[in-house]
Amino acid sequence: MEKNYLKDKPLELTNDGKLTFFFLGIGSAFSKLHYQTNLLIIKGQDHVLIDCGTVCPTALHNYKSSIINISNFLITHSHADHIGGLEESALMGRYVTKKRPNMIITDEYKDLLWNSSLKGGLAFGEIYEGKPLEYHHFFNQIKPEMISKSPRPLYEINAGSINIKLYRTMHIPDSAKSWSDSSLSYGILVDNRVIFSSDTRFDIDLINWLLKDYPTIEHIFHDCQFFPGGVHASFQELSTLDPEIKKMINLCHYGDNYKNFHPRDNGFAGFARQGCYYIFN
Repeated sequence: MEKNYLKDKPLELTNDGKLTFFFLGIGSAFSKLHYQTNLLIIKGQDHVLIDCGTVCPTALHNYKSSIINISNFLITHSHADHIGGLEESALMGRYVTKKRPNMIITDEYKDLLWNSSLKGGLAFGEIYEGKPLEYHHFFNQIKPEMISKSPRPLYEINAGSINIKLYRTMHIPDSAKSWSDSSLSYGILVDNRVIFSSDTRFDIDLINWLLKDYPTIEHIFHDCQFFPGGVHASFQELSTLDPEIKKMINLCHYGDNYKNFHPRDNGFAGFARQGCYYIFN
């Protein structure tokens, strides 16, 4: 894996065909030092933005790009640091560019995302054919295929040259005993090579399952909080992983007190950094 930091050039949405991760932000939901953890995947002529938080359009602007340049979205769950920028994308698409972005999304999550989060801000901007607007007036649904129900639901989609598998995570509430008791949320596996956990509590069963079934996995970007309890995997819990697994992990979604922690001293690959191209040769 190579790392190249974005300097003064605009953010690029195409490349020479190498699988590339670019973190628009890397911070926790309430970070004031970093943007929120939203991930852009780029490969050849294809790109997918994983999550679009409240400050995502600002981040894109500061990388000399724009939310209107994003053609493909995948949203992992409905917290504001993961969906807060979608309304701007939807409105710009309908009223400025006149083009609907694609969204990789299951039917189950599409209904939840629209009815519980997006509908209030988008449905009533106009009356179309006698009715308020609906999800399909703003986004094209690209539906992944369920390829397995066990040990937990697993979906697959090819976004051009980018293969993405979505799996259920155990995020909220903190009282949930398993992923099946948890609110709908997903992590992703890209090209059977790289895991992006999105938001999840510590879930050793999930990690062991993916590494066993996909031995081609090279790297993991895992969310991390710096205190026990709560609804994210803690630094302390992740530090208990096997040393060979920890060497694969860059920590993301971390708080502003990150300088008090030293992941490399604990066997991790380090902290993931925003504004950096992670290139998988």
